[in-house]
Amino acid sequence: MEKKVILSGIQATGNLTLGNYLGALNNWVKMQDEYDCYYMIADLHTLTVRNDPEELRKNTLNLIALYVAAGLDPDKNTIFIQSHIPAHTQLSWILNCYTYMGELNRMTQFKDKAAKHADNINSGLFTYPVLMASDILLYNADLVPVGEDQKQHLEITRDIAERFNSIYGDTFKIPEVYIGEVGARIMGLQNPTAKMSKSAKDPMDKILLTDSSEDIRKKLKRAVTDSENCVRFDKENKPGVSNLMGIYGIIKNKTMDKIEEEFKGKGYGEFKNAVAEAIIERLEPLQNRYNELIENPDKLKAIYEKGDKKAEEKANNILKNVYRKVGLIVD
Repeated sequence: MEKKVILSGIQATGNLTLGNYLGALNNWVKMQDEYDCYYMIADLHTLTVRNDPEELRKNTLNLIALYVAAGLDPDKNTIFIQSHIPAHTQLSWILNCYTYMGELNRMTQFKDKAAKHADNINSGLFTYPVLMASDILLYNADLVPVGEDQKQHLEITRDIAERFNSIYGDTFKIPEVYIGEVGARIMGLQNPTAKMSKSAKDPMDKILLTDSSEDIRKKLKRAVTDSENCVRFDKENKPGVSNLMGIYGIIKNKTMDKIEEEFKGKGYGEFKNAVAEAIIERLEPLQNRYNELIENPDKLKAIYEKGDKKAEEKANNILKNVYRKVGLIVD
């Protein structure tokens, strides 16, 4: 039986956090035998804000290394660089012509990003959802794993695809939200009411996948808790402690009740230390593999060139069909 296609990607900005790993990569690894998976480095999406060119190139390679170090097998998954597949921007222009201004005006992420980057509200920021729609539709993706902040983008992708299909006949597969094992929503260490973000300005708010053991211990030691000094799961009243319990629970495969029992009568110092050591132990093999890959650029190049080739072949087939449908001459 033909496997269903899954597509996802991460922007090539900054370094990945523990939140990216436990919330996305960890689950991607579990999908690679069951699905035909396409995982891109979304470097074109990073251009909506100003980047240092050398830093962007470095981040792109780092991300490929982290994908593989986290357990994504290049022989089972198509790992590719978005900008290496011209069809993404080519289809994006066509789909822009089938997307309404009102739809883009309603996108909450545009409003959020425009507020954060008031000095650079560019048209790319506004039409970002159309490029994302192209990313998805080019690979006939059946399923797209998205977080709460991206669900609106999948909805507009479906709307665009259905509109195009209604005009030109069956062209695009209508993607669904991937509903599998729920990805962990890891919150910030200093602000446990907001998602841990690689773009967080406070370095103490996030754990990077490349952080040293010493840095991880230091960050956990300073993580926000409360004055109760009792390890108890209560997201509303104890968001900091609940977040640390969630991290510990995923890594150790323990329920919140089991964690409460384990640390009954023990203070936050002992609990934070246990969480830190669990993270360090979990990340050690990933970091070792990452260091091997990042020191071998030829290996990284071979990985993305292999993925680029497969992705381009599939994307070009879809694009040519779209060109024919809208009346463009295709050789």
